Amino acid sequence: MKLFGPLYERTIALARHKHAQAWLVVLSFFEAIIFPVMPEVMLLPMCVAAPRRGFWFATLSLAGSMVGAVVGYYLGHYAFEALKPMFASLGMLHGIESGIALVQAKMLESPWAVFWMLVLAGFSPIPMKVFTWSSGVVGVPMLPYLASMFVGRGKRVFLLALIIRLGGERAERMLHKYIEPIGWFALVLLAALVGFLVWKARGG
Repeated sequence: MKLFGPLYERTIALARHKHAQAWLVVLSFFEAIIFPVMPEVMLLPMCVAAPRRGFWFATLSLAGSMVGAVVGYYLGHYAFEALKPMFASLGMLHGIESGIALVQAKMLESPWAVFWMLVLAGFSPIPMKVFTWSSGVVGVPMLPYLASMFVGRGKRVFLLALIIRLGGERAERMLHKYIEPIGWFALVLLAALVGFLVWKARGG
């Protein structure tokens, strides 16, 4: 069953739209809160089409993600309990609860231990929304939280822009060719990580 290929194709179509920059900001915003598709899949073809503007596109994506991170934080802080049934129906509840346990463990060390964990999590397959909601639920101080979101997300989008600037269309063709196995591998890895975190949170 092909799942990630069609999603990728739809995102590519959005990337070629005349309002692609606005769509990139919107996608980055909602991905930080609830949407399952990472903004990189739209950022990548935009960088391929205009590599000299790649860093500008990365800046737009980061800006959308940062606003979404703030919204996700406050939703987690004030509305998580009310929205638990929705997350359960979307299959996201275990992931967020595991993220909460992980953030709580780091908070026992210090807020800046959370900062480094969230920065490193920027390169993991765990979706950003897990940590935005979890941080709000736990009450991570805003300064280290925003700093971690800025560095964690920023290094991903700017690194992608740099890779495309150096690799050009060849990098995009490779992603298009292998998007399905990459997507399923990331999904399996995510499920394994969530399972491990749930096991650890239950004292395994």
